[in-house]
Order: sequence, then structure tokens, then C-alpha cells
Amino acid sequence: MTSLKSSEIKNKSTILGIDPGTNIMGYGIIEAEPNKYKLIAAGVIKLDKIEDAHQKLKKIYQRTEHLINEFNIQEVSIEAPFYGKNAQSMLKLGRAQGVAIAAAMVKNKTVTEYSPRKIKQSLTGNGNASKEQVAAMVLRLLKLTEKPVYLDATDALAVAICHAFQYNQTTGNASKNKHSNWATFLKHNPERLK
Repeated sequence: MTSLKSSEIKNKSTILGIDPGTNIMGYGIIEAEPNKYKLIAAGVIKLDKIEDAHQKLKKIYQRTEHLINEFNIQEVSIEAPFYGKNAQSMLKLGRAQGVAIAAAMVKNKTVTEYSPRKIKQSLTGNGNASKEQVAAMVLRLLKLTEKPVYLDATDALAVAICHAFQYNQTTGNASKNKHSNWATFLKHNPERLK
């Protein structure tokens, strides 16, 4: 987890989660209160039909800025690029992430970065969980019955929920409500298990 600005979630906060990509970028917006999460919006930004790489980055920047403005976002959380074998793919993904971060920073929003393993661990208790397992937990936590068409959207919602999990939303104190895994979260929040 890397914070680009010190982060505190107040009693109620609107969090934008971003799953960066150069063909499809997922976004998820939740309203977080202590032990309560509400879906505000989720979807994807399709970039696969834009051929010019710089135009894709421009679109990512513009859409991120638009989401921040439209939904009055207080916190932005973003998935860090995972280390893969293809250096070219990593470079493209890093650029997409950087542009989204820049859009948030220009708007003076707190940005926190989470590794894919940290996100999966926070939501499912398993750092190697599949996208489908993460999506199932997102649906459960947000009390949704219909899965989005693109798993990029549920991945982005997972990033936002992971961010909410990391901070005590009552006091804004990160150290008191930091859960290292799903079992610890349930121990402190038994009412969440049904």
C-alpha cells in the first residue's frame, strides 16, 4: 500500500476505486460509513477502439477527472500494476495508472495504491483469489444481486472496498482498524457474516 497523500476517511466518504488498463479501465464508486458500504456507480471506460496510445491516456485523464467532479469524490484508490513477464504491457499499464493518479492529484484528492494481492487478501482472505471470487465478495458486501458485465468494474469496486477496510471510518485513524486478513475483519465485525 502506498499513499501519495496522508489519508483519513471521515464518518462518511465517497471513494473512487480504479482498476487501470489501456484497453478497459474499471471504476467503482462507493459511499463508505463505519461497517457499511453502498454502491454509487460502477462501470468501465472502453479504450480498445482508440488506436493512438497518447489519446488513450488523454481519455483516461479526462474520464477520471469527470468521475471525481460528478460524484464529489473524497478518496481515490487505485490498483498497482502487477509484475508480469511482458515489460511492454507493464509500461503501458504504468502509464495508464500514472495518468489516473495525476488527474486525482490535480483535483487535490488523496490517492492510495494497493497491490492486487492486498486487495484480494482484504476482501476474500486469499491473496491468490480469482477475479470471480473477488466479484462474489464485492456483490455480497454491497448487497447486489446482479454481477456487472465486466469484471474490471467489480475489480475497481474491490479496490474501493479494500481502501475503506484499511481505515477506521469513525476516528479516521488508520492503525486501529487495519485488518491483515478476512478472519481478523470478521473477528472485529461479526455482524458482517451472514
